Amino acid sequence: MLAPFMGTFTPIPLGQPIPDLRHAVSCSLPTMRDVRGYEEKDPATVRHLASGYPRFVVHPYVRQLAVHLGARWKLVGQIVWLAASARLADEVFRHLASPAAVRFSEEGLHGVVTPEFSDLAVRAKAFLQHTGGFLSARAAEDCLVRLGVLPAVEAETLWKGDAAAEIRRCLRPAFPDARDEDFFLTANGMNAVYSAFRAVAAQQAARGRTVWVQLGWLYLDTIAILKKFTAGPGNHVAVVNVNDRAALERLFAEQGARIAGVLTEVPTNPLIQTPDVPWLAELVRRHGARLILDASVASPLGVALLPHADIVVASLTKYAASEGDVIAGLAVVNPAGADAPALRAALAAGVEPLYPREASRLASQIGRMPEVLARIEAGVPRIVEFLEKHPAVARVYWAKQPATAAAFAKVACTLAATGCMLSFELRVPMERFYDAVRLPKGPSFGMTTTLLCPFIQLAHYDLVTSEAGRAELAAAGLSPDLMRLSVGTEPVEEIVAAISEALEVASRG
Repeated sequence: MLAPFMGTFTPIPLGQPIPDLRHAVSCSLPTMRDVRGYEEKDPATVRHLASGYPRFVVHPYVRQLAVHLGARWKLVGQIVWLAASARLADEVFRHLASPAAVRFSEEGLHGVVTPEFSDLAVRAKAFLQHTGGFLSARAAEDCLVRLGVLPAVEAETLWKGDAAAEIRRCLRPAFPDARDEDFFLTANGMNAVYSAFRAVAAQQAARGRTVWVQLGWLYLDTIAILKKFTAGPGNHVAVVNVNDRAALERLFAEQGARIAGVLTEVPTNPLIQTPDVPWLAELVRRHGARLILDASVASPLGVALLPHADIVVASLTKYAASEGDVIAGLAVVNPAGADAPALRAALAAGVEPLYPREASRLASQIGRMPEVLARIEAGVPRIVEFLEKHPAVARVYWAKQPATAAAFAKVACTLAATGCMLSFELRVPMERFYDAVRLPKGPSFGMTTTLLCPFIQLAHYDLVTSEAGRAELAAAGLSPDLMRLSVGTEPVEEIVAAISEALEVASRG
């Protein structure tokens, strides 16, 4: 059973992990000044960061291991980038394609070394971030213990049996037609997306199909994969309005023989818009393209996508690891899909598997996923109702927003399904509101802990801070001041009270 919530929200200091665990996936950014400092790498902010979202802020154990190796090798002015495997280290090395980058393997570890403050370092980090290729935090912790740097691993509850089997058992209701060989547990959600993209792209390139369609404004690393890893200019096409059937039909009429696949989220992050999935699947299949659907926002238990997709991907960091201290991902092949055998083989060779201790930690939590989801989804409509009626709130986005509610209903597993996420725009100064909210504030979603973040400021700070970028956001219907709320399992009245209090403060000026 879930533990009852024990009190009102209290402020969490800058940089402290959320939750207060060594492997927490979120960190506290309590003011907009902190958010800006985090994005701009301001030393006054960064020195407070005990942790951060793992693919953006290298985990302390991974950093500690890298520093230990750098000292052993007497590196000066260089930085060690630890990859999850030899294969991924090879990919980073090939991607950098520079004599200034050094490939290494030692102590069972693999990675590259680059000059510390250099374009190569930026590119290495970005590649590992986009592909989900960093060494896992628990793998680094185990290595530090093995090397005698740490005395022991952090005490935590782990699954005692076959963790992968338990994870598949708990996910089976979401994919009733899939067999064990169709499930791929990955190091994180982005590695699932990247691996699925690579698997489909390889099959389709052999048929002369290299164009990829991005449907909707998607998560930033998913967009980056489509921009950076397609075959070149003109091979990434974005249709940002998920309801624009005419644009999709026109695109397929003009380029159908060249389109490799469509990638979208159901719903999208952060506008929580759902395309008409059955219609989209029929269009894609009619033209010989393939469809990758990301179920992260609503969870695999919230939306039934496999009958429509060639591959369904999801971040199991959300909902499945509801305590907020594991990163993990999932890719599931539709066994009835046209390329199913080839996609299985490609994923088996290409995914970065979930590290065993990460899997054991996930397996210890995933059995509570249906209960966590039910408690969250019982609260979401009540919070939406409050926000939609409040004069200081201009607009609310959620799974059942009028423009895409019918499309969401076509794939929702239950009438109550909503997922945890909602976003909203304000009629009051965003910074005043954000600074006043007593809710936990940081990245990620799908935890038992409620989380608020200024999502566009965090995910697309480069766009927010340039005139051209703000124009790009506006064209996609995105306000730079958009608030994203991940509803947790705390009492709904306390979540509403915290938001109401901050709206009142912001309204008073």
